[in-house]
This record gives sequence, C-alpha cells and structure tokens, in this order.
Amino acid sequence: MTEATPAPAPAGPLSEAEDKQWASFAHLGGILWILPSLIIYLVFKDRGAKTKVEAKEALNWQITAAIILVVLWILVGIIGAVITAAAIASGNYGLSGILTLVGFLPGLLWIANVIFSILGFVKVNGGGSYRYPFAFRFIK
Repeated sequence: MTEATPAPAPAGPLSEAEDKQWASFAHLGGILWILPSLIIYLVFKDRGAKTKVEAKEALNWQITAAIILVVLWILVGIIGAVITAAAIASGNYGLSGILTLVGFLPGLLWIANVIFSILGFVKVNGGGSYRYPFAFRFIK
C-alpha cells in the first residue's frame, strides 16, 4: 500500500517590500515586451494587492502596444507598397525617403514602450502608482 504525497502548501502573501518590488518589476519587464508582465501578473496577482494592480496596468499597456505594433507594421507594408508602385510608375525614386520615415514608426513605439516602462518602474519603486498615458483596459 502506497501513501499519497501531500500537496504543497500554497505560497503565502507577499511582504510590503516584496509587493512593491514585484509591482515595479512588472513595469520594468515591459522593456522585454509582454512576457514578464504576464508572468508576474499570473504568479503574484493573488499574493499582493499592489502587484495585482500594477502588473495588470503594465499588462494592459503591453497588450495595447502589441496591437499598435501590428497595426503599424500593416500600415508600413501598405504605405511601402503604394510608394514603391508610385516610384516605379513615375520613375521618381526620391519617394523612397518617405518610406524610410514611415519605417521608423515601429521603432518609435518601442522607444515609447521603454520610456513608459522605466517611468512606471521608477514611480512604483518610489511608492507611488503608475498609469500609462493611454492603454486599453483588456484586463479589468
């Protein structure tokens, strides 16, 4: 007869310092896009109130940024095709400079993401709360 192994005890609540730490890391992790914020939200949401709020905010921003990135790449592709067709049709290849400018838009989004993530980290690490300038609230 074999004895069943007891289930491990659930993890306890975070201390105030740990709660602030993981809440701030949820924002800083945004530099690496969505995965760190998602993992922190899923693992720590029930263990710390501040972590739940801040990780949810960071995750909502990361989802918003991912959607904007997809839209930007679609726009870059469409505008690139139109400009390329116009350049070929007219023989004026000076239009390709516009394509270069449009191609920078996804990079500008990445820079904004890094800046917002660092601002969120600093604000939460200092004891405050951070709300991104614009983000869809997918996770309530």
